[in-house]
Amino acid sequence: MTGVVALKLNTRIEIWSNTPAPDGKGHVVNHWLRVAAPWAEVIDILPSRSERVAEAIDISARPCRIRMRYREDIDASMRVKIGGRLLKIIAGPAELGRRQGTEIVAEELSTMGAG
Repeated sequence: MTGVVALKLNTRIEIWSNTPAPDGKGHVVNHWLRVAAPWAEVIDILPSRSERVAEAIDISARPCRIRMRYREDIDASMRVKIGGRLLKIIAGPAELGRRQGTEIVAEELSTMGAG
């Protein structure tokens, strides 16, 4: 990769997809499957105080920007694992360059509410 999408792919991440499946009792349960484990560049988003106030950014959710080689198989319903962190995708995926890279924005998955 060159130019605007020259990435520092120095972090192994995992991308997980939800595949609802019956549990044998007639209930449908969430079943998360790992679909990929690409190398990525993970950049923490540290907004200024004025940005946090104006855009209601919750810094406790530890948002980050994740860039990787181009992928077509990512959508906002998926989850990302980075080490011991579990994150939900809140923006993207966005194409970088001409299919040279993919960027998503993710934040810590809350254990409260629907998350």
